Formats: sequence, C-alpha cells, structure tokens
Amino acid sequence: MNNDYTIRLEQPEDYRAVENLVRESFWNVYRPGCSEHYVIHVLRDDPAFIKELDFVMEKDGRLIGQNMFMRTVIEADDGREIPVLTMGPIGIVPELKRRGYGKAILDYSLEKAAGMGFGAVLFEGNIAFYGKSGFDCARKFGIRYHDMPEDADQSFFLCKELIPGYLDGVTGVYQTPQGYYVDDADVEEFDREFPPKEKLKLPGQIFG
Repeated sequence: MNNDYTIRLEQPEDYRAVENLVRESFWNVYRPGCSEHYVIHVLRDDPAFIKELDFVMEKDGRLIGQNMFMRTVIEADDGREIPVLTMGPIGIVPELKRRGYGKAILDYSLEKAAGMGFGAVLFEGNIAFYGKSGFDCARKFGIRYHDMPEDADQSFFLCKELIPGYLDGVTGVYQTPQGYYVDDADVEEFDREFPPKEKLKLPGQIFG
C-alpha cells in the first residue's frame, strides 16, 4: 500500500466528522444500526480517555479512519490492579476497508502507546485481523474476560504486550471501562442528529 495518507491527533473540529465516519464503518456490522458513534462521543469526556492516543487518518483531505484508547485495569488474582489499555472503536470508511489502512493506523497507534510507556492492550476483536499486528488470545496470558463463565468461548478477547513480559506472573480479570456501556435510548436520540440510514438484520451480526 502506498503511504498516501497522514495520521494525526483528532481535534475538536473533527468530532462530528469522526462520529459520522465511525457510524458509516460500523453500521449494520454487529447489529442493526450501530452504537459506536455514540460510544466515541461519550468516551471523549471520560477520565479514562487518552487524548494523546486519539488518532485520525486523512487521505486526499478527507478523514478515512480513526482509533482511540482508554485506560483500564486487570484485577489480578493476587489483589493487585494492573494498569492496561483498551482500544477502540477503530474504524475505516467502508469503501477503503481491506486495503491496509486499518492495519496502518493500528500499528501506528500501538507504537505511540508503547512510546508512552503503556504495558499492554486488551480488547475484543477478530484474531484473523489483529493477529497480524501481534495480538493473541488473552487467555494465553492468563487474563479472563469479566462476567463470563470459565468454560465460555473467549477467543474474541485479545491481548498484546507493549512491554515484553509486562504480564508475566499476572493472572486475573479484565475490566471493560464503564464508558463503553451506553443506553439504547440515548443512542437512538443521538443518531437522529445524523442522516437517516436503514437498519438491517444481517447474517453474522452478534446482537439482535
């Protein structure tokens, strides 16, 4: 892929364009419609949000991608709280998906997070894509997803150490930041600020 893009920090004047980008990227992917554009709207005001790791990607003067990070913790079995990051939403405009732009902004933002001294990133994603950037199943690190039975399939729950060995000797439960949990009614109200789009129930969606 040609380096026909730039990556920079998101600015306040980008907010609505980024929310629309995220809406387009996630619409009807995991559920009819989506909530991710409202999630990012809410997370910007969350104390756990990291402004220095809030990136957008531009191509030909247009925003085509974004990624952002939040602070969270692993509640270790020995009583410690281990600081880690979680990531996303991360999105690319639909017409440019599967062309390398997603991996480019992912790898760039992970490098910046490592440069700031963060030790590990955990989040929910597809190992077929994120494995190419060094993620593996979090269970291999001894980290469990909160509120799930021990024998449940947790292959969606991924981890990447940014500091080699950061999670050595750590077992415990990952906690999703509360800011990711949004009310459906609030999502619906927020979505009315955008151009109408048809919600479709499609094969492969996780949520009904």
